[in-house]
Amino acid sequence: MRSFLGRDILSLKDFEREEFFRVFEAADELAPIARNRRNTDLLSDKTLVTAFYQPSTRTRLAHEAAMHRLGGHVTGFADAKMTRAGDFYQESIKDTVKMLEYYGDVIVMRHFQQGAPHEAARWASVPVINAGDGWGEHPTQVLTDLYTVLTEKGTLDGLTFLCIGDFRMRTMHSMAYALSQFDAKLIAVSPKDMRITDEMKKEVTEVYNLQFEEAEHVGDVINRADVIYMEPVVQPDYTKARQEASGDKGLTPANYKVTKELLRDKAKSDAIILHSLPRQDELPSDVDITRWSRYWEEAFNGVVMRMALLSLILGAME
Repeated sequence: MRSFLGRDILSLKDFEREEFFRVFEAADELAPIARNRRNTDLLSDKTLVTAFYQPSTRTRLAHEAAMHRLGGHVTGFADAKMTRAGDFYQESIKDTVKMLEYYGDVIVMRHFQQGAPHEAARWASVPVINAGDGWGEHPTQVLTDLYTVLTEKGTLDGLTFLCIGDFRMRTMHSMAYALSQFDAKLIAVSPKDMRITDEMKKEVTEVYNLQFEEAEHVGDVINRADVIYMEPVVQPDYTKARQEASGDKGLTPANYKVTKELLRDKAKSDAIILHSLPRQDELPSDVDITRWSRYWEEAFNGVVMRMALLSLILGAME
């Protein structure tokens, strides 16, 4: 297994099966620190640089919280409009990253352009973590998702994942690549114009050997699901730096909604629901207090997972 020391985390295409488990082991070791709301000094001599060209609540703050829990330092920006990359100069990724690498020891980047973190990694002498790139991937979120499943189910093998929502989403892409490393099945339920592309379907099934199928309505397949993984179908354009809400955003068709009634009538009693959030009406708030919901635990695990990645990448753990 390759060392994580100094490694970029750009895509889950890059992860082998044993590497997933090494990250999960590190997360297990560090989880008590976060659970007890304490800090340690594992990374007291390190600084995290956040470069967020797109809005973020959970991903940016989870990385920052993780670094604080590890005793490290944080600097960076959460709004590119306040940098030279977002004003008259439109500074290039290369020029921005060549500066940022002198300000810290690892860079976490979210960008509206697919492939931007990969471009950053070309020029940076410090590790780069992809915190979401356009319609590309979101590896740290899906590592969090899988760690949550593992802690709840005790395994990732032999499970059926029902993925509901916009399959153009970066989380869906990372999930498909990740599940190819396990004996798991993915059932996708998406609107016609948001389905997995033919190119990617061929890649994940023929190259990565993922067990993959599609369905039209969540109600037809939810009884088979061990994990219900959700994203909205009412989405902003992730190729833009920012998109403000304007007027009626529309409602989610029943095909892509998971309600308390649907869960009660058709879901497995031990299935779990994950949602990376934010949500629209596809997951009503009255589901929050049911036995199926795990998205708040998922939020906690998001800090733990980033603690594990930062510790491994920066050499506090091997």
